[in-house]
Amino acid sequence: MRRIGLIGGTSWESSAHYYRALNEGVRDRLGGLHSADLVLRSVDFAEISPLQEAGDWEELGRRYAAEAHALAASGAELIGILANTMHLVADQVREASGLPVVHIVDAAGAELLRRGVRRVGLIGTAYTMESDLYPHRLAALGIDVVTPQSDDRTMIHRVIYDELVLGVVSDASRKAYLEVIDRLVGEGATAVLLGCTEHSMLLGPDDAAVPLIDTTAVHVEAILDAALREELHA
Repeated sequence: MRRIGLIGGTSWESSAHYYRALNEGVRDRLGGLHSADLVLRSVDFAEISPLQEAGDWEELGRRYAAEAHALAASGAELIGILANTMHLVADQVREASGLPVVHIVDAAGAELLRRGVRRVGLIGTAYTMESDLYPHRLAALGIDVVTPQSDDRTMIHRVIYDELVLGVVSDASRKAYLEVIDRLVGEGATAVLLGCTEHSMLLGPDDAAVPLIDTTAVHVEAILDAALREELHA
């Protein structure tokens, strides 16, 4: 098993979910008393969020590069960034650590191809929805990305930062999300990516008329594949 380096804390709610899912995944794949060999750096989200709001991705890249370097020094052999939005600095993480980064968008893309999806809706933070993080990488796979209208993006971003990262799950917010998803389906989406690692707290895969693909779940599987590749081949 390769040692997994994780950069989490954005938010710790979703990072806790990752920790459990990775350990359960190793147990399920290898059996017995096996659990994940991992090291976790959990950053203080109260320091990260203002930098996101200010659009200071250069500083965020520097901070994440330092975390990645520390993980490499701790013996990590691959890195997972436990947030969709923070994959905006994935290149800096890879360069600073010299390690492969298991990219959440690549994991989502592989799942979309497996399902035959060619036009997908995306909901996540405003930073994720309004960047080229997903459209650029998925376009290379022949997949179009459709995002919500401005008011819907504002609502989704608010729910993530004011509710989900604080562990608050609201039925009213779930209803509002499903209405947004219906509008994305109306624009031709045949599946919707839950492109925020907290979204699995609010929605399940079968809650809408089209499949809701949990990017956290597919990312966990991709990290496990990378960490256990030799064992799986054997």
